[in-house]
Formats: sequence, structure tokens, C-alpha cells
Amino acid sequence: MAYVAVKGGTEAIEASINLLNYERIKDKRIIEVETIISTMRSLVDQVMSESSLYSPFLAALAIKQAEGSMEEAVFLLRAHRSTLPRLYVSESVDMNDMFVERRISASFKDIPGGQLLGATPDYKHRLLNFDLIDESAFHNEKLINQYKSALPPYVNTTEVLRYPKVVEYLRKEGLFPTYEPNNEEPIDVTKENIRFPIARSARLQMLTRGQTGAVTSLGYASLRGYGAVHPTVGEVRFGSIPIHVNVQSEAEIDPDDSYYIGEIKLSEVESFVPVTTSDENGNDALHFEIGYGVCFGRNETKAIAMSILDQCLEHPEIDFPTHDEEFVLLHIDSVESTGFISHLKLPHYVTFQSKLDAVRNTKKERDTSETN
Repeated sequence: MAYVAVKGGTEAIEASINLLNYERIKDKRIIEVETIISTMRSLVDQVMSESSLYSPFLAALAIKQAEGSMEEAVFLLRAHRSTLPRLYVSESVDMNDMFVERRISASFKDIPGGQLLGATPDYKHRLLNFDLIDESAFHNEKLINQYKSALPPYVNTTEVLRYPKVVEYLRKEGLFPTYEPNNEEPIDVTKENIRFPIARSARLQMLTRGQTGAVTSLGYASLRGYGAVHPTVGEVRFGSIPIHVNVQSEAEIDPDDSYYIGEIKLSEVESFVPVTTSDENGNDALHFEIGYGVCFGRNETKAIAMSILDQCLEHPEIDFPTHDEEFVLLHIDSVESTGFISHLKLPHYVTFQSKLDAVRNTKKERDTSETN
């Protein structure tokens, strides 16, 4: 938008940009991109998720350039993403193929395959660790060696553990329905205009790339009272999932000819939501529905909140804002929301002067009427 309408605006903007760069480097401290990747993993994962671009290096670079501003880093990475060619479309992944690093269930104490706590701050006291002020590479090396020496002996095996889904255990009891795979081509929200109501594939895309705080807040709102949806987390899992592409033409595609191009880390959540319905005799019956959440990297809170909203948006007939597709999906996008809020600080001279003239004329007419 052409908001800068004053003479000399270009020179002032260039000076502002130079000052911004000076403020970043004036203390003569440099943080390496690799340091951000290694020490700010949660921040990197959050930026990748909201940007819909899986690249820890580029996410860390955006964080450095944005001086830690989440919305600015996401804006930078999305802008860069829009310039990248899309050479191939990866094949659908089977989450059962995940190399699991963490897997827990809040629904059952004992689950098939067992609980795997992994690395998590969930069980730590939230106390500041002042020892980090004097942290040194020598001390860290000592801690690394202590940790490795305490590990059990390495077992040489080619077996890869596959952890079964908790919901499959319940499906065997007939407590959850089994659905046929939906092989419809998913909607790409980055290439197609959104028209409500939208398909679930598009809805899940918008939720997973939504601003973490916004998705969490709306999930909390639903949990707290707007619909009072109170799920039980059936399973949270975090790990790496392999990605394959097929370079053949659409008519010649053979799944056996796909190529492995790498892996990405994902957080996945399946929540069990109790729902009461009435049968043909008017009797209330309790059953469960599944809410689904998944996002890049390690962000379990966002994935859980996403699973809550996923189930809510499956029921638009319920009259709460958290069940309204347009309300939820159009207000969780970080670039859209921060961009529109931020544009208010840019010059609005012409429009505001017009409003001032209207107020002045109204006041003048009112004063004239009272005088007469």
C-alpha cells in the first residue's frame, strides 16, 4: 500500500532501516545461525510450523534477522517460501512409520508399546537456572560424557520399533468406528482461494500453520466454556517421519519407484472427545469422536489445541465462535493478523483528515442549530 505520502519519505525510510541495522549490531555481539538451531529448538520449530516451510536453517536465519520477533520471522520465511519452485509433491505419509522419540497417553496408564517420556520439560520445576549464566563449553562437555556413560550398552540390531496407535486398540473393541481412506486430492490453501465451508484438508492446513498463541487461545476458550469441549489426550507422539517423492508422470506412478529425500520431525496428537447423542427412542448415549492435530517440530501444546478445534469445527451447528470456521480460521493466521494490526501505525493522513472534517462539520451544524 502507498501509505508514505510526505516529501522526503524515501530518505527517512532509508535512515530508519540503517538505524535498525545499527541497533542490532551496536553491542558487537554475534549469534550464529547454527547456535540458534542448537539452542532455540522450540522457537525454530514454531517458526517452521507457522511458515509452512520445513527448514531449520532458514527458520534460524529468519529469527536472527528478525531479532527474535516471531511474527517478523514468520513473515520473512513465508515471503521466501513464495519464491521457491515446487518441483515435486511428496507422497502421503503413514504416521505409523514415525521413528518415535516421545509417546505418551493421558487416557491410559498402560498402552501397547508402553509410555515413552522422551526429552520434555513437563516434569521439571519452573525455576530459573542461574548456573546458565556461567555456562561453559568445558562444563557442557563434561555433562555430555556423564550422560553417555550412564546409557545402557548399545544393542546392535536392525529392528525398527513401530509403536501402534492407541486408538487402534480401542477400535478393536468396537469403541471407535473405522473409516475408509480418503484419497481425494487435498486442497492447497497457499494456491487456492478459500471458500467457506471448506474441506477438512484445507481446514487442517490452516490450523497447523496458524499462530501458536492464537490456536492455543481458541482451544483454551473451547475447553474453558465456549462449548465446554473437554477431551482426553489419547496419544501424543513426537518423532521423525520419512518423506518420499515419485518423479514419474502421473500415469506411470509406481509406489515402489519412489525416492527417499529425507525426514522431518512432527508432533502428532489424537484427542478423544466425549459426545452425547440421542437414539431413536430419545435415550442419551455417550460416544467418542477424535480430534486431530499435527505440526512441524516439537510443539505439543499447539497440536493439542489444534485437535480440540478440529473436533469443534466438525460441528458448525453448535452456536459458539469456536465452532465457526470463518471466525476461527480467519483469525489465527500470524501474517494476516499481525500485518493488519501493524498497518494501523502507518500514515492514514487522508482518511483521518476526512473523518475530522466530517466531525467538524457536524459540530458546526449542531452549534448553529442551537444558536438559532
